[in-house]
Amino acid sequence: MVAPTPFPVFDGHNDALLRLWKAGGPDPARRFIEGESAGHIDLPRARKGHLAGGLCAVYVPSERVPDADGNWPTPSRNEALEVTMAMAGLLHRIEREAEGALTVCRSAADIRAAMERESFAAVFHIEGVEAIGADLDLLYLLHDAGLRSLGPVWSRPNIFAYGVPFRFPSTPDIGPGLSDNGKALVRACDELKVLVDLSHMNEAGFWDIAKISTAPLVASHSNVSAICPHSRNLTDRQLDAIRDTGGLAGINFGVAFLNPTGERDPSLPLSALVRHVDYIVERIGIDHVALGSDFDGTTIPSEMRDAGDLPKLVEALRQAGYDGEALAKITHENWLRVLGATWGA
Repeated sequence: MVAPTPFPVFDGHNDALLRLWKAGGPDPARRFIEGESAGHIDLPRARKGHLAGGLCAVYVPSERVPDADGNWPTPSRNEALEVTMAMAGLLHRIEREAEGALTVCRSAADIRAAMERESFAAVFHIEGVEAIGADLDLLYLLHDAGLRSLGPVWSRPNIFAYGVPFRFPSTPDIGPGLSDNGKALVRACDELKVLVDLSHMNEAGFWDIAKISTAPLVASHSNVSAICPHSRNLTDRQLDAIRDTGGLAGINFGVAFLNPTGERDPSLPLSALVRHVDYIVERIGIDHVALGSDFDGTTIPSEMRDAGDLPKLVEALRQAGYDGEALAKITHENWLRVLGATWGA
């Protein structure tokens, strides 16, 4: 029996830069390039799992614990600026030291070209833009440095919006929408053709962005609220809006966002992830679902230990009835189409 042809995966979200930065050490770029046992992603495991690229997040962690309601404190702008620049610099340093094995991509054509030459196609993404001030000057500088995607918030408030707290069971309808600064940020992103990521937005913020932005609506790593009623997941009405703008939802591999009980149980089978794919396909169509693993940022099913095990997920989807055309869309083509529509390339 001939083994199925592997599908390249373009992934909507990973926190590898956070893992490398937090671990410290003398040469984090070299650890990513040569591989290590920690975490979910490095170049050797990406090659093994046919992970061709993805949105590489810069995220400034909250150094203090959440309050009793699960609300995380927001870092100061100075804290955020220091960490954001360190992680962004690390991404570019990896590109420089990888000698062609990783490419920071600024267009969909760049991604396709990188995939063709088997170079990891990395997109510079920021998750929570606390480093950017109300004047937005840093946004333009970061765009020149390759920034092509951002989430205005992580799950905490900042000057732009109110991030949805982690709550279960809960809808995402928690808190107010975009501030005036947030509306200006979305308009600037439309002007610069920077993707505005709706994951970690609350429902009011989601609809504010939907009113302002002319780009496809994208939630890079969010699942189905009707299956798992977590505040981070998408309602049916939100999914419909994503479909109506030609956008997509990237399935998050985090077990807390997959499990109908909300439990963080690593023994959850891959069929639970497939169930979320099935729901989105049935609700809004095959063109609007992709993968947004949240590798290095969450607890994933133990059946899939890291990026090297992505073929197990592809095979689970195949066994669930998805043919080659559908698998190509889920694994990479939907992301490339939406990024091309957003970036104009």
